[in-house]
Amino acid sequence: MRLSIPGPELAVLVLPGGTDFSYRPFSTMQSSALRMYPFTASIQAAFGARVRIRQSRYRVYGWNGDQASPMPYARNDLEQLARAYPDVPVAVIGHSMGGRIAAQLGDDDRVTDILALAPWWQFADWRQIHDEARVVAIHGESDTVTRPKRTAKGIAELAARGLDATYVPVPGGGHPMLDHIGFWHGEALSFVSHALERARVRDSVTG
Repeated sequence: MRLSIPGPELAVLVLPGGTDFSYRPFSTMQSSALRMYPFTASIQAAFGARVRIRQSRYRVYGWNGDQASPMPYARNDLEQLARAYPDVPVAVIGHSMGGRIAAQLGDDDRVTDILALAPWWQFADWRQIHDEARVVAIHGESDTVTRPKRTAKGIAELAARGLDATYVPVPGGGHPMLDHIGFWHGEALSFVSHALERARVRDSVTG
């Protein structure tokens, strides 16, 4: 008798940061990628087979204006996760430029939960997020690279639209997330745990 192995309850896409303009090839060993590996590893370790997690790799390091260089690669990663695990909700976690990518991926109904870590939100990127998504944004109050006040404004606007949107400030926190490390990682694990609970409730309703 063959035992059936249950599939994952949640897919998680981790989105590293980058910079405004650069055509330097993206490397898995650059600081923005290295910064996210501990998040990817701790989520996989904490939730095991309940999640399938993938960390994106872009072609170049920069956003590059209207080219939005990382977006085709991030959307392809989302598509591959959705194809591999059909009907499984997708949570996205992005830092800095990755937070901008996460907001733009939020126009896809398959993305149910978004965690933006010190996001580089430009031109009201958050307005692309669909109404059923849950959004959590965490921003260090001492960040001088991206703007915590803009992040708080975006979350307030999403909440006013009726989304489940939460802003979490980190007193004294900087952009690289090298301070308050336990807090940043604990919040990411809590985010995934909540996303799994939402997936379970959704399954019980639709099932």
